[in-house]
Amino acid sequence: MALGSRQSCRWCGRAALGQPRRRRVPERAEPAGCSARPYSAGGAELLEVCWRRRFLRGGAGPVPWRAYLSGRHPGFGPLGAALRANLAAQWWDSALPMREQVFPVDAPLHGPPGALRDAQGLRLLHPETLREACQGSGQNPGGPALEEVMGAAEVLRESLLPGVLAQYVSCLELVNKRLPFGLAQVGVCFHSVPESEHSVPESEQQNKNPTRIGERTTSLLAWFSSPRTAGQWLDYWLRQRLQWWRKFAVGPCNFSSSDFQDEEGRRGFKLHYSFPWGTETIETLKNLGDTELLELYPGERSKLLGRDGRKNVIPHVLSMNGNLDRGVLAYLFDSLQLVENPLTARKNSQRKVLKLHPCLAPLKVALDVGKGPTTELRQVCQGLFNELTENGISVWPGYLETLQVSLEQLYTKYDEMSIPFMVLISDGTLENGVVQLRSRDTTMKEMMHISRLKDFLTKFVTSAKNM
Repeated sequence: MALGSRQSCRWCGRAALGQPRRRRVPERAEPAGCSARPYSAGGAELLEVCWRRRFLRGGAGPVPWRAYLSGRHPGFGPLGAALRANLAAQWWDSALPMREQVFPVDAPLHGPPGALRDAQGLRLLHPETLREACQGSGQNPGGPALEEVMGAAEVLRESLLPGVLAQYVSCLELVNKRLPFGLAQVGVCFHSVPESEHSVPESEQQNKNPTRIGERTTSLLAWFSSPRTAGQWLDYWLRQRLQWWRKFAVGPCNFSSSDFQDEEGRRGFKLHYSFPWGTETIETLKNLGDTELLELYPGERSKLLGRDGRKNVIPHVLSMNGNLDRGVLAYLFDSLQLVENPLTARKNSQRKVLKLHPCLAPLKVALDVGKGPTTELRQVCQGLFNELTENGISVWPGYLETLQVSLEQLYTKYDEMSIPFMVLISDGTLENGVVQLRSRDTTMKEMMHISRLKDFLTKFVTSAKNM
């Protein structure tokens, strides 16, 4: 059936479990109600705003988007890190309560030493150990000493899947061996990044083909189901995951899906976001079959058996692997809107507003002071700050700023920081307890008694989860 969105953007979903499969969602489809992008093709305006407002880190200036896509970048700033944390929290909310038998798990960043000395992968090796091994090899740099050291080195994980599958047997007992059930994890993974894919200028490259380490924060839901229903479950999770990504979007139609088959004929889907330069994959869903489990537990088939009704079967593994770092970039692009700038009368002068979904916005409200006795106003702000944060509402303490700026400049700053509300405390607040509340999305201002703020914002945050 057609699912709603924040802009009435319809999409053709997958059939429910047990029903015939419908036609897949066409990649880059643009349903009615999806408007053109409000930013330039290269995203230069967004990159500058995100760097200036500390969503993204950089040196003297922002690094290119391709560096953030590759995972080889300086990292996210405070607001970007908070945005990613909120995205991960929403992922957990969707993964755990949706199904009664989804369990969170954890695994170390590194795995055991490689069983095969010629196995590929990023390895943890102390420089001194490597230096001693090379010196001990004498004229033969690839001699036994070096091979032995490399073979004993622990391997940085490139996927969450091996660590999750390693806990399958123990978690199978938790559900009395009943299928289906799932295991979920969010964590950092590492991968090799060719020099050409990150931000180092070509003039500074000392090696024609160097490889560096990139990292990404990923989410994984491994769903174990009987082979009989694995295909239907894959269709079900496709619908759920695409709906989830679109739930927080201003332009839901920029999230799309496409199907694929790997070299072994295993079926899967990729979820994409349409960036200005083209589509990028943000999540991959795949039916892995039972191959990975059998390889991980050789000769232990009996331990893998789960109950499908009255039958005992080795389950198929459905992997839902998301890239939360790219998800952050997708929502930043999705949120950018250009509106008229009231600070200047020049034509074609626009200010930038990041309209992140309230659940994803790093901060929910900014507290600032207007005219009046500074000390008393800051004391009121401090008390309100404590009250709101104690109730789980993230607050920006703008009242601590000593540089005087106009209200319009404050509005511009907080709109670029994607803060849904600004509360202005003034001398009138000291007299009658009334504050000014401004909305990021409507720019409308209303007067409200300070005693109502906590309940108003709490209801706002709660209702935003159902948007």
